[in-house]
Amino acid sequence: MLNGKDFRLALISGANNIVNHKKDVDALNIFPVPDGDTGTNMSMTISAAARELKQMDSNDLSEVSQRAAAALLRGARGNSGVILSLIFRGVSKGFKGFAEADGKAVANALMLGKDSAYKAVMKPTEGTILTVIRCAAQAVENTDEPSAEKVLKTAFKAANDALAKTPDMLPVLKQAGVVDAGGQGLVYILEGMLSYLEKGIVIESEEQQTTANDTQSNKSVVAAASGDIEFGYCSEFLINKDNALGGDPRALKAYLESIGDCVVVVEDDDIVKVHVHSKCNSGSS
Repeated sequence: MLNGKDFRLALISGANNIVNHKKDVDALNIFPVPDGDTGTNMSMTISAAARELKQMDSNDLSEVSQRAAAALLRGARGNSGVILSLIFRGVSKGFKGFAEADGKAVANALMLGKDSAYKAVMKPTEGTILTVIRCAAQAVENTDEPSAEKVLKTAFKAANDALAKTPDMLPVLKQAGVVDAGGQGLVYILEGMLSYLEKGIVIESEEQQTTANDTQSNKSVVAAASGDIEFGYCSEFLINKDNALGGDPRALKAYLESIGDCVVVVEDDDIVKVHVHSKCNSGSS
């Protein structure tokens, strides 16, 4: 059974694992915008949750997963970070009311994580992190396996297999000879989580300094795959919700979709998180 302590330490291990590999993921980043920051954004996003969870000592899975989801949403950076927060938001809904979870509950939580991510993305594109989480969730959708650890291991294998196929789904990835950066980031997170659940080992953070060669390598991959990008200016912001005023975030999302791209609008009880790519005014000084 997966309890709150297990989930907390597994997520911290997953966060540290992508922190250790963030430059590798950055070097893969060519879609949707080749700005070489997917690994950095995903590591910063999940590290926000890891910092929050380090302050907890609860063994209640529902409480821990909800706290993690809230921290991920507030700390989400970039398109990949927001999608990652949506995945864990769906997972937390699957664990709501559970002090601990068996394999079937974990499988259901993964399906809700997949659904949450797909529903919030303006134009879901296969060959991305969305494909990786979908294949991971579908691999365990009808499981009768009682072990939460074994279910996550099966999901991880399916995620890794899906990642390897992403170049066949997105021509821009095949042209550059890389797999999807967001999908790779998710695989690193799942790998880190399994390290604790299977072996009891929390992967430690090994922050690495970026060398001049690393930076040059990243720019070379980006330049090789870049092209005409209609909406390249990334904006993110939080809106504090005023329940007395009400309001529907869907109206905001519809408006943003009329003026921008890569729109993701997601809310919890207190805030609305917005991510949008828009045209910048190059004529301004």
